[in-house]
Amino acid sequence: MKTTLKLFVVALAALSLFAMKSNRKRVIFFGDSITQAGVQGNGYINLLKKQVDTNKFELMGAGIGGNKVYDLYLRLEDDVLAKKPDLVFIYVGINDVWHKLGAGTGTDYPKYIKFYQALIDKIRANGSKLVLCTPSVIGEKKANANQLDAELDKYAEGIRELAAKNNIPLCDLRKAFVAYEEKNNAEDLEKGVLTSDKVHLNDKGNQFVAEQMVSFIK
Repeated sequence: MKTTLKLFVVALAALSLFAMKSNRKRVIFFGDSITQAGVQGNGYINLLKKQVDTNKFELMGAGIGGNKVYDLYLRLEDDVLAKKPDLVFIYVGINDVWHKLGAGTGTDYPKYIKFYQALIDKIRANGSKLVLCTPSVIGEKKANANQLDAELDKYAEGIRELAAKNNIPLCDLRKAFVAYEEKNNAEDLEKGVLTSDKVHLNDKGNQFVAEQMVSFIK
């Protein structure tokens, strides 16, 4: 009798745990090395986990270093759709612009927009909601003094237009970063304010990104 009761209690506890997990909204952050680092140490996804109710939300990173928009498209099924997320943050574009330097392996703007729209269509068809994020910075100098600022602004504007066209919430990281640099980068540093190397986030940068994103998780 005692053994049967114990098994019943264990089964009930397991069922309760499963119910709690299944009731949580799954949020996936889909992107490149910035997002890959988001689940490490003081990364922005780890910081978000401390700011939201983890009984209600399950936060997952799906970032791979060096990825561009078409890389996300190619791994969309396995890394996002198969996990049936409730909400997906798309944060990609830095490498599409940055990699035009040197090897010239960036993504032309029309192709970038086409693949981005394809991501939107497939994720929506899977039943998930979306938040689109503009790419942040490739260099932290103010007043459009970084080499790729004009190109990065063009791609960011394209995402703003996609968000408006598809009626999707926009997390405008590009705008937020530029405003922060104007106010807080008095020495006009190329790196070291929100990034460690002009692109990848330092602790302050991760905190800043988490602050921009947290209100979209609901």
